[in-house]
Amino acid sequence: MPLFSPTIQAFWHASFLAGERLSQDEDFTVVVNPSLGEDRRLMILRRADGRVHIALRPEVAEQLELARLPGLSEPLLRQELSEHHLQLHGADLVFHFSEADQHSLQLEQPAPGVRLLTAADAAAFAEFQASASEQDLDDAYVELDHWAVLGAFEGERLVCAASMYPWDDAADDEEQSKIADVGVLTLPSDRGRGHARRVIRAIARHAYEQGYEMQYRCQTDNAASAALARAAGLSLFGSWEVLTAEQD
Repeated sequence: MPLFSPTIQAFWHASFLAGERLSQDEDFTVVVNPSLGEDRRLMILRRADGRVHIALRPEVAEQLELARLPGLSEPLLRQELSEHHLQLHGADLVFHFSEADQHSLQLEQPAPGVRLLTAADAAAFAEFQASASEQDLDDAYVELDHWAVLGAFEGERLVCAASMYPWDDAADDEEQSKIADVGVLTLPSDRGRGHARRVIRAIARHAYEQGYEMQYRCQTDNAASAALARAAGLSLFGSWEVLTAEQD
């Protein structure tokens, strides 16, 4: 598995390795972590190397009666979730740049036609959005008022855009929350030309310059998005599942 930076490791460890451990196995850990937010009260992280980490709030552990379970395991915990009518969101694949790829990325020269967007680009961005489907807009979640927005232009026409915002749902410590979540969208007529790859790498460099590291997420069944992440040089960190918010 690629080596990820201490910032990325600390970010995920803050949720999945902090708290009372109910399982001490190297490849399977379960922790009761009272610092988890209400919308992150049970999470499952399956690392790319096969290790599985589960974190849950104390009230969820009590609801599932984990203390009575013999030989706690992932299948057994999932069975308990089902029996208690608790559902998980569909898993996200989570990608980060490895430490080695971060170094290469930061040495790159800016790609021609790719730049930061500002309020002065509102008209071009509005035209870009009008040319995209509602589904693509919902899936990508790229907005001009996000923390950072970059775009690729062909002439005066914006053909690809990515935006990011600090993503600190899983960590309270300021140093551990220096992760920026990214969304990217290329207009259908302009796909297959490398625009998204260049924009993702450019916005990742911008994040590093601001003291953040980029995170890229997509659904496990979105093969095109996962392929884009890898083409941009990102490495799979793992798959991440969260308990649905409407469940009690």
